[in-house]
Amino acid sequence: MSTRLVVNADDLGLHPSLDAGILRAHREGIVTSATLLAMGPTAAEAAARARAQGLAVGLHLALSTRLAPAAPADRVPTVAPGGRLRGSWADFAKAWLTGAVRRDEVERELTAQLGRARELGVEVDHLDGHQHLHLLPGVRPVVEALAAREGLPLRWPDALPRMSWLRTPGPALKATVLAALARLPPWTSRGVRRVSAGGVFEAGRLDEAALLAAVDALPAGDFELGCHPGEGTPHVPEDPAWTYGWQAELDALTSPRVKARLKERGIELHTYGSLASAT
Repeated sequence: MSTRLVVNADDLGLHPSLDAGILRAHREGIVTSATLLAMGPTAAEAAARARAQGLAVGLHLALSTRLAPAAPADRVPTVAPGGRLRGSWADFAKAWLTGAVRRDEVERELTAQLGRARELGVEVDHLDGHQHLHLLPGVRPVVEALAAREGLPLRWPDALPRMSWLRTPGPALKATVLAALARLPPWTSRGVRRVSAGGVFEAGRLDEAALLAAVDALPAGDFELGCHPGEGTPHVPEDPAWTYGWQAELDALTSPRVKARLKERGIELHTYGSLASAT
């Protein structure tokens, strides 16, 4: 059985330098797909540029990162207190797990984000969760119901830990917790296609060596590798403490060595749309 790989770049529409890196990684590298933050400050321009160069785009469902909500703020006051989403995944998770966020408002906001992306001309081909908040108990069925209703596949970050991760315990713990959440029952959801995904452990650190190791560890079947390319070291006002190796990821994703390794292993690059049409 062959490996069919979607290489998806997150956070399209959040910052001009991130948009530029994503678009270049598609033109010159192995990125086949991106997910749009529909309320991001550069979302409209990024969506138009992606469409112009034929980059497949999904929706990066967001419940954090200080973005304005897609729904009217007075309709989602517990999701966007003060008219903005909460600052971090931890802030949202704490509020959600303590009952401070209404489920119906989460449903309203995520549906509005999908509508916003389509208003921007995006032919949304899949869904995923910004900072993987779609895996939280209670949020997960909301997102899966949206995916089922719209007939959209869903990124599912269930990649199992590798022994080499032990050298970096912080990212290893994060990736392991998310994989455990993804593997909680129910193991299937009616009408939803979950696509197994990795890249959580390497997030922000996916340099050439890490990318080659990730490619070598790919299983047979359909898989997504998430990434975060960008140009330079931008300051992102919505998340000022955020520091990723955006440029190193861009360099890795456009590396001739990485392209050669994919060819050597016979790994096919796909979009979510081409996965569906080939199934």
